[in-house]
Amino acid sequence: MKNELFSIAGKVAVITGAGGVLGGSIAQHFIQQGAKVVAIDIRQEQLDSRVAELKKYGTDVIGIIGNVLDISSLEKVAEEIVNQWGRIDILLNIAGGNMPGATLEPEQHFYDMDIACWEKVTNLNMNGTVYPSMVFGKVMAKQGKGCIINVSSMAAYSAITRVPGYSAAKTAVANFTQWLATEMALKYGDGIRVNAIAPGFFIGDQNRRVLINPDGSLTERSVKVLAKTPMKRFGDINELNGSVHFLCSEAASFITGAMLPIDGGFSAFSGV
Repeated sequence: MKNELFSIAGKVAVITGAGGVLGGSIAQHFIQQGAKVVAIDIRQEQLDSRVAELKKYGTDVIGIIGNVLDISSLEKVAEEIVNQWGRIDILLNIAGGNMPGATLEPEQHFYDMDIACWEKVTNLNMNGTVYPSMVFGKVMAKQGKGCIINVSSMAAYSAITRVPGYSAAKTAVANFTQWLATEMALKYGDGIRVNAIAPGFFIGDQNRRVLINPDGSLTERSVKVLAKTPMKRFGDINELNGSVHFLCSEAASFITGAMLPIDGGFSAFSGV
């Protein structure tokens, strides 16, 4: 019974941004747990590489090119999935992230921000969550059952300097998660749940430059982050997998509209 309560075996899980580090890590975990994985990415080379890697752990995986900012593209993806596997049980909105042009350097001011980069980052993180939720959520509404997981950020709890676009978009994701959870439950019953995770600080390709110096030492920003992290370390990307797994399982059947911080205590600590 315990294994069944936490099991995601046999569930059809759609993962956007699967070609990236976070999406790839979660996709691998889900395959290893017996889920059927649909890896979506806009980049053909990264997607092909990811699918080949995932097939080392299980055969129930397909890769489909899809643009999270193009509803017609997503509708074609949804149709292809339903034709192949008959349903969509889980949507993991992993596509997102920041970009150098949208990150202010320490000597820059708000007025120096590249507006084009602001628009790209806010669009990708906010609409890149809303559009897939709209398309794949429609399939779940017809089924009367499904689970959506979004990715917010520590920036949704309190201001983080230098990343205005990313902060604004991830705060919007947190609010949208609550709104959609309410909407789905009121109109389609308790079978559709919508939650979010809020990762703390993990060193990846997108933030390595601001957290690690070229010589491998910690930047001033990293020192500040760790000073406010009670566990006194950065997270490992694989430490997100268990929380996402739990939220997608029947063990979380009464959890919706929640945002789970996975941050080593960062959001709980005042610094004093």
